Amino acid sequence: MSKQRGGRAELGSASVLMAGILGVVITFSSAALVIAGYAVGYRRARAAADLSALSAAAAFQHGRDPCAQAARTAGHNGARVDSCSRVGDAVDFVVTVRVSVVSGTRLPQLPRTVAAAAHAGPVSWASGSSSSN
Repeated sequence: MSKQRGGRAELGSASVLMAGILGVVITFSSAALVIAGYAVGYRRARAAADLSALSAAAAFQHGRDPCAQAARTAGHNGARVDSCSRVGDAVDFVVTVRVSVVSGTRLPQLPRTVAAAAHAGPVSWASGSSSSN
């Protein structure tokens, strides 16, 4: 009889253990999804910033407004230009663009946007204009 009493006392303990393990797994999975959402947002923001800066630099070299071009390129990539600046002259310059992308993760205490910045300048040296034999 003592065996039955000990067995009945432990009846259902595996269910409680499994519920606890399941809770931990769900918590870690949710945290991983939040982190993945921000990682994807950052990658999108980084790509939009790079493309916007490059298109702004090309526009400036052709005599157009670099920041307007950066805003158009960012818009086509689902981003918004937060700041745009140009330093230098028509020959030697750097365009800096900072864009933000709305994150797919919507939690009350976390930021809703992810931002990235990029710089671009003249690329004439890379186009093969150097004299090499």
